[in-house]
Amino acid sequence: MLVTQSGMAVVAGLLALTAFLGARSLWPVYLLAACSSAFGSFDAPARQSLIPNLVPRALLPNAIGLNTIMFEVAAVLGPALGGLVIAGPGVAWAYALNAISFLFVIWALLEMRDLPERAPSEKADISLRAAREGLRFVFQAPLIRSTMLLDFFATFFASATALLPIFAQDILRVGARGYGLLSAAPAVGAMITSAALVPLASRIRRRGATMLWAVAGYGITTIVFGLSHNFWLTFLCLALTGATDTVSMVIRHIIRQLHTPDAMRGRMTSVNMIFFMGGPQLGELEAGVVANLFGAVVSVVTGGIGCLAATAWVTARTPQLRRYTRENDAAAAAAE
Repeated sequence: MLVTQSGMAVVAGLLALTAFLGARSLWPVYLLAACSSAFGSFDAPARQSLIPNLVPRALLPNAIGLNTIMFEVAAVLGPALGGLVIAGPGVAWAYALNAISFLFVIWALLEMRDLPERAPSEKADISLRAAREGLRFVFQAPLIRSTMLLDFFATFFASATALLPIFAQDILRVGARGYGLLSAAPAVGAMITSAALVPLASRIRRRGATMLWAVAGYGITTIVFGLSHNFWLTFLCLALTGATDTVSMVIRHIIRQLHTPDAMRGRMTSVNMIFFMGGPQLGELEAGVVANLFGAVVSVVTGGIGCLAATAWVTARTPQLRRYTRENDAAAAAAE
C-alpha cells in the first residue's frame, strides 16, 4: 500500500502539473489515467487483506461496517467537494488537492505499529502458480464462489443508474437538479444503512438468508424504479437499491474474510476485483444495448428480473450459503 499510494500521489501530482501548464495533448491524460488504474488494481487487494489483521475476529463485522460507511460518505462528499474546487480555483487545484490527500494515507500507514508477522510460507509469491492457486481456492470454495457470482450477476443485470439521465429527462422530466438528487439517492440509502450496520452487523444471525433477501430486494426495487413515473417513488427506490446493496456487501465481506486463510486473502481479493469491477461495467453496456433496442423502461425492468433469477439460481445451487449463520463465523474464526 505504501508503494501504490505513493504511485497514485505521483500520478495525481503529474495530472495537476499537466493542468497548471495548460497542456492540450490528451495522451498524457490517458497514460496517467491508465497508471492510476494499475496502481488501484494492486491497492484494493492489499487494503482489504490488511483489515482482518488490524482488529480481532469478533470485531471484524463492525470494522467492515465502519469501513463501508466511510467509503459511502467519501462517495457522497468527494464529488461534491471536487465540483466546488473545479468551479472555484479550477481543475488543476482539484488534482493538486487529490495528490495531497494521499499523503495522509501514507502517514497513517507509517504510523501503524505491532502488526502481526507473517509466516515465511505466507510471503508474497508473484507467479502464475500463485495466481492458479488463488483461482482454484475461490472456485473450490462454494461460499466464496457463490458470493462473487451473486455480486457479479446482480450488478450486471441491475445497473439502473446508467440510464438515470434518460429517466430524469424523458420520463420524470425533472431536469438537471432532479437528476442530481436521483444520482445521490443510492449513496444516501447506503450511508444510512451503513450507520445502522455498525452496531447491528455482528448481531445478524441468519447471515446467508439476509444477504440473499437483500440481493432480491435490490432486484425488486430496480423493477419498481423502472416502472415508476413519480419522482419521489423513484428516489425512494434508488435509495433502497443503495441500502440493500450495502447489506449484501457487508455480509459478503464478512463471509469472504473469515473463510479465507491469510495466505490466500490477497489472491482471493484480486479475483473478487474482476467480479466487482466487471459486473457494473458490463452491466452498463448491457443496459445501454437493451435500452437502445427496446427502451429504457424495458432495460431496467428486465435487468431487475434478471437479478431475481440469478439470486434464485445461486440460492438453489448453494445450500451452504442459504443456511449460513453467525455460528459459522465463529467456527471459521476458531479454525484459523
